[in-house]
Amino acid sequence: MDGNDAAAAPAVFVITGPSGVGKGTLIRALRERHPELGLSISATTRTPREGEHDGVEYHFLSDEEFNSRVADGDFVEHAAYSGHQYGTLRSELEKNANAGGVVLEIELQGARLIRAAMPEALQIFIAPPSAETLRERLVGRGTDSAEDIERRLKVAEEELAARGEFTHVVVNDQIARAVDELEAIVQSRRQQAP
Repeated sequence: MDGNDAAAAPAVFVITGPSGVGKGTLIRALRERHPELGLSISATTRTPREGEHDGVEYHFLSDEEFNSRVADGDFVEHAAYSGHQYGTLRSELEKNANAGGVVLEIELQGARLIRAAMPEALQIFIAPPSAETLRERLVGRGTDSAEDIERRLKVAEEELAARGEFTHVVVNDQIARAVDELEAIVQSRRQQAP
């Protein structure tokens, strides 16, 4: 998005945090309360988990297609995470241009890239109450191998160390309380918009 698009663009809410912290759960609850919020669906090269569908949870792309779209300039940001590529397609932001705001659920590297490309975007970090709680959530969801869980926990250590980079930090200790806090942050920004 160039500077001319920024004035007409909706408020952008970047929500990040370690894998398994509950970003998706909080975003779903927020959007149930505020269906006017658009959701940017990220692209990834990882394989779909059971119950995930292309174009719903993610745009699932092959490595070749992802790399081709990077070369074509189709991404606002893209980064490697836990052995796979993830990114935000420009078309997703354009699709949500008339929304009451657009939510991006992205990894730390992507959040940093969005911060550089779109400094007006509001950055929100979702943190677990503890590292042990995060481990329990990753194991409990039953979607990753033990090796993947360990890799995600190692990455999570680095991500948790970066929480001070973010304007807002929401600790997901109780879903209802965390959603209330997330909603208050989003509403505050939306009320500030011209």
